[in-house]
Amino acid sequence: EVQLQASGGGSVQAGGSLRLSCAASGFTSDDYAVSWFRQAPGKEREGVSCISVSDGNTYCPVSVKGRFTISSDNSNNTVYLQMNSLKPEDTAVYYCAAEVGSFTCADYNMDYWGKGTQVTVSS
Repeated sequence: EVQLQASGGGSVQAGGSLRLSCAASGFTSDDYAVSWFRQAPGKEREGVSCISVSDGNTYCPVSVKGRFTISSDNSNNTVYLQMNSLKPEDTAVYYCAAEVGSFTCADYNMDYWGKGTQVTVSS
C-alpha cells in the first residue's frame, strides 16, 4: 500500500531553519509528484512546494520563494523541504501528499496524504 510519512517539525525562533522529510513507500514507479501543504489555525490549506519525482521539476509559490527548497532523494524515496529564514507566519501543520501520473501541485489532485507535522515559529 502507498504510505507517506511526514516528520521533522518542531519549534524554532524566527530566522531559524527546519528540514521536513516525507518518506514515501508503496509506489510501483517514479511517475508521481510530491507536494507540501500547510494549514494554520483559521486559515485555508496552502500549497508550499512540489516536486516531480520522475524528472525533478519543482514549483514554489511566491510566498516561500527564496526561503524554502524542495528536493528528492530517490535512493531512499524521501522528499525534503528545507525551510530557512522562518517567520512566525510559517507556523502551521505541514502535510505531504502525492499525485500519481500528473504534476499539478493542486490539493484536489492529490491521491495520497500523509499525517501532518507541526511547525511553530516564535517571534
